[in-house]
Amino acid sequence: MDKALFIGMSGAKQNMLSQRAHANNLANVSTTGFKRDFAQARSMPVFGEHHPTRAYAMAERPGTDLSSGALMDTGRKLDVAVDGDGWLVVQNQRGEEVFTRSGSLQIDVNGLMRLSSGEMVMGNGGPVALPPFDNVQIGNDGTISVVPVGGPPDQLVEVDRLKLVNPPREALEKGLDGFIRRKADQAIDGPEEPDANQRIASGFLESSNVNAVEEMISNLQLSRQYEMQVKVMTTANENSEASARLLQNL
Repeated sequence: MDKALFIGMSGAKQNMLSQRAHANNLANVSTTGFKRDFAQARSMPVFGEHHPTRAYAMAERPGTDLSSGALMDTGRKLDVAVDGDGWLVVQNQRGEEVFTRSGSLQIDVNGLMRLSSGEMVMGNGGPVALPPFDNVQIGNDGTISVVPVGGPPDQLVEVDRLKLVNPPREALEKGLDGFIRRKADQAIDGPEEPDANQRIASGFLESSNVNAVEEMISNLQLSRQYEMQVKVMTTANENSEASARLLQNL
């Protein structure tokens, strides 16, 4: 059987994997703080005791676009957007500190500050926990202040400060859970140190950095490539059948 059949099959499979990456980006075009994944393909020549006349294709996600999205004015006091290159630190379900740009915050019944997805928001001294309050404000430096229950409106008490960090971009990667963390070979001992120079915009959320038009065009291109790979498979099968008929007539 002609190896072109396997080449076409490999190419079609990798096109489907690339489409999955772009489809995931497109599905998260409205997700707050989402960072799009890059996708690329490269040839993989087959070496061995033969002439390297065939080359397989391999799709991969070489990295994540960590550029900032646009800021959206919500007017909600517990919505925050990092103003700059920094990250908000949260604690995931496994107790790890991970980074995010999604700043839709809420207070649970125990006074703990969490993301809308449930992860605990970290302050400089651990998870942010607020006492009973009538009002809450978050300053541009991440300082969290409250008006105690029954207190006068101008009696603001500082209770904590959002933990904002700014590790080198080349040391970061996105995990399968969608959160950003340090690469294994760039890990440090202990938690990331807070960066006092980072600022936030209260009452704003950062939109996804996905370009919907670009992702749709990429998906269309991959669909055409998939069709070409299937055509290669069909042609290889037809050639094989024609060869078989010729051998039968000998």
